[in-house]
Amino acid sequence: MEISSLKNQRVLLLFVIVFALLIVSSKPAALAFRNNENDKLALLALKDQLVGDSHGVLTSWNASSDCFRWQGVRCGRRHRRVVSLNVSSSGLAGSISPVIGNLTSLRQVNFSNNRLQGSIPREVGYLRRLRFLSLEFNHLTSKIPEELGNCSDLQELAFTANNISGEIPVSLGDMKSLIYLHLSYNLLTGTIPSSLGNISSMKVLSLQHNKLTGIIPDSIGRLSYLEHIYIAENSLSGSLPPMDNFSNLLVVDAAMNHLSGNLPAEIGLFCPNLEAVFIGFNQLSGEIPRSLPNISNMQVFDIAENGLTGPVPDNLGNLKNLQLFNIAGNYLGSGKEGDLDFISSLINCSQFQSLSISVNKFGGQIPDSIANLSTWLLELYMGDNQISGTPISIGNLQDLQGLNLGYNHLTGTVPSSIGNLPRLTKLDLSNNKFEGAIPSSLRNCKSLQSLDLSQNKLNGRIPHQLFGAFHGLFLLNLSHNSFTGLLPSDLSNLKNLVELYVDNNNFVGEIPMTLGECLELRTIFMQNNSFNGTIPQSFSSLKSLENLDLSDNNNLFGIIPPELQKLRFLVRLNLSFNQLEGEVPKHGVFQNASGFSFFGNKDICGGVQKLKLPKCFNEKSKKNGKVLSTKIITGMVISIVIGSVLVLLLVYLSLRRKARMGRLTAPALFDDGYLRLSLRNFCTMALQQGLEGMIDVCLVEEIDENRQRMRRRNMEEEIRECLVSFTKIGVSCSAEVAADRLRIKMPSLNSKQLKQGCLELDFIEETTCKQQKPVKCVSMQGLTGLL
Repeated sequence: MEISSLKNQRVLLLFVIVFALLIVSSKPAALAFRNNENDKLALLALKDQLVGDSHGVLTSWNASSDCFRWQGVRCGRRHRRVVSLNVSSSGLAGSISPVIGNLTSLRQVNFSNNRLQGSIPREVGYLRRLRFLSLEFNHLTSKIPEELGNCSDLQELAFTANNISGEIPVSLGDMKSLIYLHLSYNLLTGTIPSSLGNISSMKVLSLQHNKLTGIIPDSIGRLSYLEHIYIAENSLSGSLPPMDNFSNLLVVDAAMNHLSGNLPAEIGLFCPNLEAVFIGFNQLSGEIPRSLPNISNMQVFDIAENGLTGPVPDNLGNLKNLQLFNIAGNYLGSGKEGDLDFISSLINCSQFQSLSISVNKFGGQIPDSIANLSTWLLELYMGDNQISGTPISIGNLQDLQGLNLGYNHLTGTVPSSIGNLPRLTKLDLSNNKFEGAIPSSLRNCKSLQSLDLSQNKLNGRIPHQLFGAFHGLFLLNLSHNSFTGLLPSDLSNLKNLVELYVDNNNFVGEIPMTLGECLELRTIFMQNNSFNGTIPQSFSSLKSLENLDLSDNNNLFGIIPPELQKLRFLVRLNLSFNQLEGEVPKHGVFQNASGFSFFGNKDICGGVQKLKLPKCFNEKSKKNGKVLSTKIITGMVISIVIGSVLVLLLVYLSLRRKARMGRLTAPALFDDGYLRLSLRNFCTMALQQGLEGMIDVCLVEEIDENRQRMRRRNMEEEIRECLVSFTKIGVSCSAEVAADRLRIKMPSLNSKQLKQGCLELDFIEETTCKQQKPVKCVSMQGLTGLL
């Protein structure tokens, strides 16, 4: 009995324990379910603010399914809370909702490489378990929230390539676990917070391409685990931070700032693991540290465009892994022999690919040992120094792609061994003292893209079919030499040519028409040669042409091709001092008086008014204009004459009718209230054929009777001449202006001669008029009295 009771008690106790466990275990499950539902609602609210979704990532985000099944969402196994949200590269736009702060179990958030806009929600600071936050490569604006400093477990913060402005929050220094800080390519201003020096775990500090100012805090020098520091392309000043704790430093990029001071003399001891140094385009001074060769892992050393002086260490051969050595744009060297001895030590750098020492003060000759540099050498830039001699050994660097020896004191002929460089893409030998012809072996450099032989003493003809080999050439500069002969027609093979400079030479003949086949040409300089012929019509095919100069000492003739005005990118055209003629076009570049030069062409005309050229008189248009004007004038004259004759006829008939009726005296004949003619004006208009209208009827009848009596056939004509002479004398003596009248002696003498001539006609007797009525006695004597 007791045993049975004991067993029952044990069973009851076990039941109670199991029941209690069930109750206890059900609470976390219920809590987990509730939290999961909250996360689900937060994600749906987050989705509402996102648009785009070109990849359909958010399609699975709906209320009918569990969120742990959604794409880009990962939940914890135990509590079913959302711990990871990754929607990177999904084509999303819109903004990040503040509701993201409700996902308090998040450890990873990745919205990178989308098109998100708006600000970064300050609620992100509630995600205290967050370890990874990437919003890089979006269009986010505004400031970095101060609340981010609460994310003390954050190890990586990436906001690269947005439009974030404002200052870097001091609170970021509270993220003691931060390893990677990426804030590059934004619009950040202000200074680098010294609090960042408190993040002892920092390995990567990336702040480049912002608008940061001020000095680099010395506290950055305490980051002993720092491996990469990128602070380039800002406006930082002062000196480099202390580097004695940078034993782990691999890369330092501080280029394009305003840094000054010297490179740390012990850089080779403090930073033995350095692989790359980019401190170009600053204001550093002093010498290249002699400890530099101790950095055996150095691959890239770029301190171009500073103010460094002195020699280059001659033990660079210790840098076994060196690939690029760029010290261009300084004041290194002394201009004397021995400046280039350090090149010999580079023979030990088996991976060496690029040497740039341009724009310094290096003098002396290029050592022959340069031929033994690495077979990997791709670039050799030594321009703008004081190097002398002839670079014969260059031809052994068979993998060389870029060679710049311009602006030196090199002499002799262009080494034919350059033809041994089949991979050469850029060759610059300009501004030296090379003589002779271009070596024909140069045609073996079929990969050339840029060839500059300008400002030398080269002469002779261009080698046959030289340009036919350079199919990829985009720049050709042969200017300021003494080349002769014709410009080769195989220039047409340069289909990719963009810039052509052959000015200031002695080229002759016509400009090749085939040049119009180089459709990519933007600049053509051919001035100061001896070209003749016409401007090629084919230039109208150069739709990309911007600058064309055919001026000075050429002998081009003919017209300016009107098609040039259709080249819409042409902004500078110089045709001065040629023998061009004809009309200047009026459109395109010809409208711009400052972009079009035409001086020294005496026979050009027309153009826009601003050019102030004489007007053109085209022969054909002149002829057409003459015919047209003649027709118009002839028509007008005929109309005027016919109208005048009709008017005079009507007046004559009216006056004669009145005279016959005896109703007008002589003065009244000339005042009818409309014409208001004087006797003189009427006589002037009547000369010579209309004069009979003035003769008295008595005189007319008398002429007829005497002609019959005297049988003189020409009497009428003789009398008419006599009357005309009298009338002329009267008109001359009655002119309104005294200067137009005859002298007093002339009419007297003429009148006597006329009287004698009239009396000889013997047809007028004094009794004749006396017997007539007074009204009919306006005869010869009456007319003389009137005049």
